[in-house]
Amino acid sequence: MIVQFNVRDFLDRAEVAYPDRIGLIDEPQQPAAPWPPLTFSEMAVRARAQAAGLDRIGVDRGERVAIVSHNASRLLTSFFGVCGWGRILVPINFRLAAAEIEYIVEHSRASVLLLDPELEPALSGIDVRHRFVLGTDSDEALFPPHDGPHAASVPVEWEPDENATATINYTSGTTARPKGVQLTHRNCWVNASLFGWHVQLSDRDVYLHTLPMFHANGWGMPWSTTAMGCTQVVLRKVDGTEILRRVERHDVSLLCAAPAVVNAVLDALPEWDGTTPGRGRTRIVVAGAPPPSRTIERIETELGWEFVQIYGLTETSPLLTVNRRRPEWDHLAAGDRARKLMRAGAPAVGTAVRLDEHGEVLVRSNTVMEGYWRQPDETGSALEGGWFHTGDGGLVDGEGHLSILDRKKDVIITGGENVSSIEVEDAIFSLDGVAEVAVIGIPDDRWGEMVMALVVPVEDHQLTEEHVIEHCRAALAGYKCPKRVEFREALPRTATGKLQKFKLRSPFWEGRARQVN
Repeated sequence: MIVQFNVRDFLDRAEVAYPDRIGLIDEPQQPAAPWPPLTFSEMAVRARAQAAGLDRIGVDRGERVAIVSHNASRLLTSFFGVCGWGRILVPINFRLAAAEIEYIVEHSRASVLLLDPELEPALSGIDVRHRFVLGTDSDEALFPPHDGPHAASVPVEWEPDENATATINYTSGTTARPKGVQLTHRNCWVNASLFGWHVQLSDRDVYLHTLPMFHANGWGMPWSTTAMGCTQVVLRKVDGTEILRRVERHDVSLLCAAPAVVNAVLDALPEWDGTTPGRGRTRIVVAGAPPPSRTIERIETELGWEFVQIYGLTETSPLLTVNRRRPEWDHLAAGDRARKLMRAGAPAVGTAVRLDEHGEVLVRSNTVMEGYWRQPDETGSALEGGWFHTGDGGLVDGEGHLSILDRKKDVIITGGENVSSIEVEDAIFSLDGVAEVAVIGIPDDRWGEMVMALVVPVEDHQLTEEHVIEHCRAALAGYKCPKRVEFREALPRTATGKLQKFKLRSPFWEGRARQVN
């Protein structure tokens, strides 16, 4: 028997097994009226209401529903209400500039746009067939209360197809324009199951959504935690002290984070009064860039939390490898154990990892994307030979663990977010007085990597660092803008004119074993 995977399966299971358990606690500081705590039964009712609402306004199966929002219960419920009845969710990074968001909405050909009220004024010019501001506006149309005119609405059923696209997640790559990663129900279902398995989720866990839900669908955790009946606590904006408060208040046992979030928590710890929340209970899953061993050691010793490292990409749903503390390492000193945990880890179940002759990491897995939306050439290149080409350079040691050493694709990861250097270079080059520009990532203790611009000015033109940065801020999301600008007389190039970025990066990474941080 073959039963087609549908991401709605996870909510269906929670509704049956844990109907009266509180499944979702909204961020209390939402600009729209936050939802009250919802049981899994109430969460399922709202997901069905959303699907029925999309039926009423004529949104067909396969149409795209874009959402631009900070973490919120409405966003999390949409992973079920949109995808579970055959539409495609397009969760968009709320940190992007208005022009970037407009491009994604247009490129995905979304027919519906759901907007966080805090972001709506800046995005008012985006043309789309159906537009809702999350809050009262969207609740009346898509999430009606129990006693509303559409309370009894039942959505039109969808015959599940596990190979249908569930979400399109746009990621910055080696091109100036982001690419839309098509993740199927099968991709998402397998990823969510593997994630739950490898981090040992149980119905005794409480999960804190510090990780942006738009980011590779929150790494699939909204599905994993729902399936296992875990209470989920929504955090709208990252703050180290507030994370500690939520861990204490809700007895949080699991969260996922980029290294920058880990640093925020560690920075808040000296001001915390009393026993560290979650000590001996909480585990934190980290990805986006491998943190230094000292950071890992501090998580274990100062926080008393278990550190888990994973490696993956948006294109792989994202889980590829997992590195957790093993009994064989218990006798090691904290520093030695931290160095073991620095590695990306061993392949997840069902994942094959190998290195090509150039040291690039290639992978095969049921979590690898269907392709890039409306970009067949890019898809063919990424999946050439039946393997996904990650663009990362690495090595596999004698214990079967992968370590990421360098980035083949020209992508900078800062605070867990991908930044295309080409996109930033394009913005800087449009500034009057710039003759040449190269954008690179350099090590940064807080953000992992810092965006740095190396600029060759036009002769006799008076450019300043502040001028370049302010110009970028007008065109790009803040995290993409260079934090540092240096002026050079020339940039190194090959005989054919190709820029040699490795020569530019080398002085900043000197003495480090890896060319990522």
